[in-house]
Amino acid sequence: MTRSRSIALLSVVGSLVTAVAMAQLPVNRAQPAGSGVQAASDVRDAVIRGLCNLPPPPPSTRRRFTFRPRPPGPYPYSVKAIPGVVAAGVEWKLIWVHNGNNADGMVGQPDGSVLAAQNDDSEVVRITPDGHSSTVYVDTDTGGSLAENKLGELFIAERAVVPSVWELAPERKLIADSYQDKPLECQGTGAMDSAVALHNGGVYFAWAGFYYASPDGRVTKVFDQDVNDAVLSPDETKMYMGSGGNLYVADVGPDGSLTHTHVLARIPGGGNDGGAVDAEGRIYMAGYPGVRVFAPDGTYLGTIPAPRNLIDVAFSGPDKKTLFAIAYVLSPGASGFDEVYTLPMIAQGYLGRAK
Repeated sequence: MTRSRSIALLSVVGSLVTAVAMAQLPVNRAQPAGSGVQAASDVRDAVIRGLCNLPPPPPSTRRRFTFRPRPPGPYPYSVKAIPGVVAAGVEWKLIWVHNGNNADGMVGQPDGSVLAAQNDDSEVVRITPDGHSSTVYVDTDTGGSLAENKLGELFIAERAVVPSVWELAPERKLIADSYQDKPLECQGTGAMDSAVALHNGGVYFAWAGFYYASPDGRVTKVFDQDVNDAVLSPDETKMYMGSGGNLYVADVGPDGSLTHTHVLARIPGGGNDGGAVDAEGRIYMAGYPGVRVFAPDGTYLGTIPAPRNLIDVAFSGPDKKTLFAIAYVLSPGASGFDEVYTLPMIAQGYLGRAK
């Protein structure tokens, strides 16, 4: 399958931008457009929203983070023991640095490396535990979140104008780029994120809510709140979702539906970003304080502090006992950059799935 729907829609948008007077559409031609530019920053996004049959709902009043962000750091820290999880005194090791928003949505790989999406470069990069990197996929159209299921099928959530979910491997094809026959932009504002892949080929993703795209591309809304990353339990019967300072849990149905959704725990310090699970089903949520760790029943086990504000975590490395973490460092008035750190763990990541 090609990018037929996305290309057709962009062709219409291009014609409208050319034909409609500036006074009629709030389009600033100095704004960026194209690969590597997130939808909300793309000059064409306002035009696509104008194609919606109904005005999009107002932006959510819920804040993505419910705590005050710390300055960029780095910070002094001291790791305390969490039984079965991490030993006292271990230290994070900086292994990789890249300018821009160019590491997100990590998934572990059998060789001990991780794959990370490069938002600004529209590529996917492989990063080894010793910090070597190589490009493995290109032209992802602002890919920002990866997911890989138990069968090894790899998916990416693309954040460009006309946000979409694509399969990257074993076949490169479009999975979904609309909801109820309208572009996702019609549902509200946000950034394509939080890709999670079921063993059946279905994919979850966040965009002004949380959605499920079935293997045949049918999209349903499964959670009506902003989600900033989600992760499946090892047996894929539970979905854990970070939203508004809460850790939610839901039962996963055979059709991808989520039921009995409820708050499992409050996230200490509020807010969260990327998550992971280990072989024992413990849940890890990255954020500004570090990595918060919860038991499967929601019991808070402790925080692994970090030298930077973290946006994602994933297990990989030898025997999957290394925790990889991404820090996006952004200082006022300066260009941002990404750092990838590793930390030796007692806990082992779940071996039956990439994340």
